[in-house]
Amino acid sequence: MTVDLAGLLPSWELHLRAERKSPETVKSYGDGVRRFLAWADGEGRPAMLDRASVNAFTADLLEAGGEPATARARQLALRRFSAWLFDEGESDADPLLGLKAPKLDAKVVEPLTPEQIKALVAACAGKDLRDRRDEALVRLMIETGARAGEVVALGTADVDLSTGTATVRRGKGGRGRVVPFGPQTSRALDRYLRARRSHRLAGTPALWLGDRGKAFSYDALHKTLGERARAAGIEGFRPHRLRHTAAHRWLAAGGSEGGLMAVAGWTRPDMLVRYTRAQASARAAAEARALGLGDF
Repeated sequence: MTVDLAGLLPSWELHLRAERKSPETVKSYGDGVRRFLAWADGEGRPAMLDRASVNAFTADLLEAGGEPATARARQLALRRFSAWLFDEGESDADPLLGLKAPKLDAKVVEPLTPEQIKALVAACAGKDLRDRRDEALVRLMIETGARAGEVVALGTADVDLSTGTATVRRGKGGRGRVVPFGPQTSRALDRYLRARRSHRLAGTPALWLGDRGKAFSYDALHKTLGERARAAGIEGFRPHRLRHTAAHRWLAAGGSEGGLMAVAGWTRPDMLVRYTRAQASARAAAEARALGLGDF
């Protein structure tokens, strides 16, 4: 059976949205399939979801210097698309069933140092809406460790300054949770909310609004925080690094692993290890000094 992959892609994306996949997931999956179709066209190959083609596509991504995590995400998109085609009766079989994902390197992401955190906040200094918004974003993400997509999705009704909490309505896996924040973040949010009142879209439910009278998106968050990080002299910055920073700071301050998992929205301990691996030795050394086990 010949399958029109490009023609069926919009139907799959519709299915993903109906299953309440996050906009980021729908985009990632769609991009994975589109990259495969572009690759097949460039190679002069038929656009077929068979193992040989998908393995060749993945190998080319890696050989071209692509990150293993990116290659894994692209391949996952193709496997999910293939499974959907079979479930919908658009194909006779799922040839990618059981296909192994590329092995991921155990990548270590260093959290921001205290000096970098201060520089990043200082880079947001100012009194206009964009400055107030970006400082509130930085403080909220570093303190709570919330994912970028979760933060972007917050509504004004989700933030309670009186209790110092924000409600993530739908986190990864469809799970919601409440994340706490302290007085400094509350003050930054209050300043932003006061500046927000003069925005053209002030009456809309979205918490974050763009400068120049526009809405605020996931891509806008990446762009604006990237600009702030460059101004602060921070290299290799991505917003996701703030989540690593939050996790490290929680444990370094003596917070429990269980508490961190609850706030971060993790259900598996291996995720905690992954996000806090970079400074594990430093935290252990500090703990050992405080224990003073050599004092006898």
